Amino acid sequence: MKLTSNSFSDGQTIPGDYSFCIPDPAHHVCLGKNLNPHLTWSEAPAATKSFVIICHDPDVPSKGDDVNQEGRTVPATLPRVDFFHWVLVDLPATISEINESEFSSKVTPRGKPGPQAAQGSRQGINNYTDWFAGDNDMRGDYYGYDGPCPPWNDEIIHHYVFTVYALDLDRLSLEGKFGGPEVRAAMQGHILAEASLTGTYTLNSALLT
Repeated sequence: MKLTSNSFSDGQTIPGDYSFCIPDPAHHVCLGKNLNPHLTWSEAPAATKSFVIICHDPDVPSKGDDVNQEGRTVPATLPRVDFFHWVLVDLPATISEINESEFSSKVTPRGKPGPQAAQGSRQGINNYTDWFAGDNDMRGDYYGYDGPCPPWNDEIIHHYVFTVYALDLDRLSLEGKFGGPEVRAAMQGHILAEASLTGTYTLNSALLT
């Protein structure tokens, strides 16, 4: 399989339009347009019955003590964990392209609704659900796509891996609220093929070129 995008090239910077936050000289960051990027894929196996799309950031700090704290940095040596930005399942096998902003066109405080989504698909919750859990203005279930917003004081550039999976199932055996780990587990033994596309992003002014 092959996965490409008109929104950014593999290994290149993701434009701010597809991000939850963009740099702001006065306040470090401000909200971005949060558009989902364009994606298109080809060469799926003939036996494909549905597709799954996952976007995750493997570079998220495992501890939040220094995150976005004035006068401190998140050290590059800190162990990193996965943060899921998009979990989309049950895309029909007839689909091979997702348009820019088709699934997300803005930042939605307290999260977009779900799990039902366009094209007969379903969306899981992303990890902004956990990130905003203690924020009275923002907490909620964040379904669908919400783009990059890495710590503005992180010493490393973050990577955002978009992966499309071709499955031998019409529908994943998941009900109610589910996220990236649950989808990864449910797909085991049903993946016929997969393809990935990686973009980078930072809000650290010292790393911006």
